[in-house]
Amino acid sequence: MATAYLLSSPSPVNLCPKALYSSSLLSLKDHSCLSLRRGPITPIIPKRLIRAQSKKNGDIVDAPDRLISAICYFYPFFDGIQYGKYVITQFTPFQLLIQPLVPAIRVFKSFPLNGILVFFTLYFVIVRNPNFSRYVRFNTMQAIVLDILLIFPDLLERTFNPTDGLGLDLMMSLDSTVFLFLLVSLIYGSSSCALGQVPRLPVVAEAAERQVP
Repeated sequence: MATAYLLSSPSPVNLCPKALYSSSLLSLKDHSCLSLRRGPITPIIPKRLIRAQSKKNGDIVDAPDRLISAICYFYPFFDGIQYGKYVITQFTPFQLLIQPLVPAIRVFKSFPLNGILVFFTLYFVIVRNPNFSRYVRFNTMQAIVLDILLIFPDLLERTFNPTDGLGLDLMMSLDSTVFLFLLVSLIYGSSSCALGQVPRLPVVAEAAERQVP
């Protein structure tokens, strides 16, 4: 799911009276006259760390906003966990990584309509609720857009559904790619929110920006 001004120097201001320009005082012209010249004014901008803002008045993201935003990125990951069936079964590190999330995934998958219910809850209760900060609504919308994109690999599987040969290899590669992208998005999004930063997922961030005023 981001300029410097050049000030031109005016002409010098001479404070010497006209009498000092007489021929008898020309030898003192460098010492008897006081001239003030305005130089370019360079604004001094204090350096500070740019942090994510949770409110329009510039407050730093507070802990509840970070927690809600981080949790939202689990939604598309849980909804698309089936795309990791090939990677998880073949590579032990992924099994160890997913193992702590298994109970939550089982609860999420226990009812077929849980995905739709979570979708509407996140959208109408959080994204469309001005009581939540823009930080929370933006991250929630990123998670929703990411979940919506799962429609495309699902349509490909339902349309072709190969059982062997090159078609199966391509489908396995597609599923594994989708799973890895979901996993990276979960780690990147949740960890960034935990640190109070603004995660911006490719393609997803632009779509989320248009939906969050």
